[in-house]
Amino acid sequence: MATAQATPVRPARPGTGRGPLAALRERPAAGKLLLLALAAVLLVPLAHSRWGGGIWPGALTADLSGPLGSVTDWIVSNRDSHPLFLYFFGHISNAVVLSVRGVYLVLLALGWAGVTVLAAAVAWRVAGIRLALTAAASFLACGLLGMWVPTMQTLALMVVAVLASVVLGLLLGLAAGLSDRVFRILRPVLDTMQVLPAFAYLLPVVLVFGIGVPGAVLATVVYAAPPMARLTALGLRGADGGVMEAVTSLGATGRQRLLTARLPLARKELLLGLNQTIMMALSMAVIASVIGAGGLGDRVYQALSAVDVGAALAAGIPIVLLAVVLDRTTEAAGRRIGTEPTGPALLRGWRGWTLAALVTAAVAFVGRLTDGRVWPDDLTVAIAGPVNTAKDWMVDHLYTGVPVVGGTADLASHFTSGVLNPLRSGLTGLPWWSVLLIVAALAWTIGTWRTAATAVLAMAAIGVLGVWEPSMDTLSQVIAAVAVTLVLGFSIAIGAARSERLEKLLRPVLDVFQTMPQFVYLIPVVALFGVGRAPAAAAAVVYALPAVVRITTQGLRGVDPAALEGARSLGATPGQQLRQVQIPLARPSLLLAVNQAVVLVLAVVIIGGLVGSGALGYDVVFGLAQGDLATGLVAGAAIVCLGLMLDRVTQPTARRQRQES
Repeated sequence: MATAQATPVRPARPGTGRGPLAALRERPAAGKLLLLALAAVLLVPLAHSRWGGGIWPGALTADLSGPLGSVTDWIVSNRDSHPLFLYFFGHISNAVVLSVRGVYLVLLALGWAGVTVLAAAVAWRVAGIRLALTAAASFLACGLLGMWVPTMQTLALMVVAVLASVVLGLLLGLAAGLSDRVFRILRPVLDTMQVLPAFAYLLPVVLVFGIGVPGAVLATVVYAAPPMARLTALGLRGADGGVMEAVTSLGATGRQRLLTARLPLARKELLLGLNQTIMMALSMAVIASVIGAGGLGDRVYQALSAVDVGAALAAGIPIVLLAVVLDRTTEAAGRRIGTEPTGPALLRGWRGWTLAALVTAAVAFVGRLTDGRVWPDDLTVAIAGPVNTAKDWMVDHLYTGVPVVGGTADLASHFTSGVLNPLRSGLTGLPWWSVLLIVAALAWTIGTWRTAATAVLAMAAIGVLGVWEPSMDTLSQVIAAVAVTLVLGFSIAIGAARSERLEKLLRPVLDVFQTMPQFVYLIPVVALFGVGRAPAAAAAVVYALPAVVRITTQGLRGVDPAALEGARSLGATPGQQLRQVQIPLARPSLLLAVNQAVVLVLAVVIIGGLVGSGALGYDVVFGLAQGDLATGLVAGAAIVCLGLMLDRVTQPTARRQRQES
């Protein structure tokens, strides 16, 4: 009788079993949450027994009003007598004033015709005849709207601020691009500057430089320089290794390698940095009107104070036109790098620039002879009246009494009572330690333990500053506005990704909405929704929506066509292709869209303090209006911490993205 041969039992290889440890290895997020739960079981009872479980305990707060008040008093008392102000800040202020005044006088000397021809000539040499016509039409439209002088004032401030931002950004970018140590030091600084809303820059600048052009220019420089620094460092650090090795093998010195290899290879990043710097400087120039920048921003701010939609639109349109022309010009310059020059041979290179300069000079000379320095008043078109009439009609017919929905006032009231108030009550009602645990769980799940530690420390810093409740109020507004933005943005982007016609129709609309200054959005929403937190949230949604639509559409369209074709061959419906192929493969773009929505919404929610949104935005506005450094800076620091936390919980680290890919 044959005996059954025993089958040898092979030991399971590590990681192939289905035990608890193997399951945790396959699901790292579950393992992180389990470790966090174990830590909470040990630490939460201790924290609760010592400090309680309500809002942030007073024993863990630090009162900074005294030291900051002393600093404010010292600055105010010594601003006109101390050597630091007389011989350092004073010279900077004078240099800024002289520079802006000099550029403005040059623009006036060119006259309206000379400036228009100059803009068209530069656009022609950089981007072609089509953009040249767009530039000429844009500057003529500024004159027709009766905004020529404010436009020239804003342009003069922009020229000085952008030049200073580019120089500062280049210097920082060069240092960060050539030195790993400097890069590690500058990265958190640039991160902080990026998430700090523009409004928070104004108070310390006003204290040092006072109300006027110098403070406005320097606040703009601080706000607009980080993109140039980041992209310069990115371009230098991303230089082709083979090219750099070849240049080094030829015996080039460090300076020669920089000038002949690194900088030329980083030209596209440098031009992209210039483009982003221009856009941010133009946005900040409008916000800086609060501290006396003048120009178009001042007109928008005055219109906001008077809730004059027509006047705001008349001043907002030139800002949009300037932004579109500058954006398209720098973008076209970046695309043309490395391509063969086009057009007649006689107009290429320096010959074309010489012709453009001669034509500009001739037109400016003729304009001087005909007294054409300023746009003639009899060639203006007043749009404020018709726009206000249309606005009044909309308010009369949409503000209340609309069947079913009730009107915009009722929508704002329902949104406030049904969404904003419960969110605020829920966040302020949560124990402080539970908020830290939620933040840690979100940040650690999407990133690393360093990400979680940074986010938790940022939230703890808010509590230490003593502004826990207003920060939770601001956070509730941000969450509500981001949720609405993502629902609308993802829905529109899915349609645009499926239809090229819809994408083409949306592009000019998104261009206008993306280049419109933040202040401009507040005026129509206040007219339609009144004052309060709801209009601030509505303005934030409109401001952040274009970025979400653009990024999501690009991500969905960038999915590998082979993957989509494979799904179609298996009989997948369009809905299944979207859910099972496009969304998973476009996940990095979707997360980037969420991150940008959070950052942009936070910026407008803070400015919403001007229209009654309260919370941290009100504290910043109050500190700026009263010169209260303690209130303004504490609120600004809390905004930085809140923005840093939101950035960390919505942006996966590079390591996490590599693991998922």
